[in-house]
Amino acid sequence: MNSYDLIDYISNSTKKTPVKFYLKGKNLKAALSEYEYYGDDESGLVFCEYKTAVDIKNKLGDKISQSRLEMDRLNSAIPLADYSQYNARIEPGVQIRNQVEIGDGCVLMMGAVINIGAKIGANTMIDMNTVLGGRATVGSNCHIGAGTVLAGVIEPPSADPVIVEDNVLIGANVVVLEGVRIGAGAVVAAGSIVIDDVPAGTVYAGAPAKKIKDVDDQTKQKTEVMASLRQL
Repeated sequence: MNSYDLIDYISNSTKKTPVKFYLKGKNLKAALSEYEYYGDDESGLVFCEYKTAVDIKNKLGDKISQSRLEMDRLNSAIPLADYSQYNARIEPGVQIRNQVEIGDGCVLMMGAVINIGAKIGANTMIDMNTVLGGRATVGSNCHIGAGTVLAGVIEPPSADPVIVEDNVLIGANVVVLEGVRIGAGAVVAAGSIVIDDVPAGTVYAGAPAKKIKDVDDQTKQKTEVMASLRQL
């Protein structure tokens, strides 16, 4: 999807506020038979929209002796992805929005956030608390370090997304601004702020990031990507 497709998808989506509605009371099971209710006559749980929970509470009135509502989003336009579609290792706390492509053998570590339209190539590791913004693209056999942010671009729709080519290593806590392309085999040092394109096979560092040298054998040894960590 390009930006215009994503904007259309978001604007035309049904905005949802799903809730967990816990109840205690009398004769609940029969009264809630038309809903997604799990429980018995005295206590249970309804999965529903917020407005439906309000309607249930008003409808049952005195039949409810105690209730609790849990909500983790409000008028959400984009659901989380169905993780079962991916042939990848996805650790607890990862947030992947719908319309995201993830290649075989990828590893997504705890706290990573992958926004709508992002693409990740095969056997790439996205480390802890990394953020891939909308439409950010990462190639195969990469390592994106912990806390790194690849800036997203949905609006303005004319802007280009971040593109990271194959076999790139980006250190921890790097920021890559919108429109930047990082060439194949490049290395970006931890803490860098990347505002310009990084040519293939080079090492960049600093804020703003500048070329330090070309990738050599010593660099390759220090930045080796381990295939064994990608095994499912």
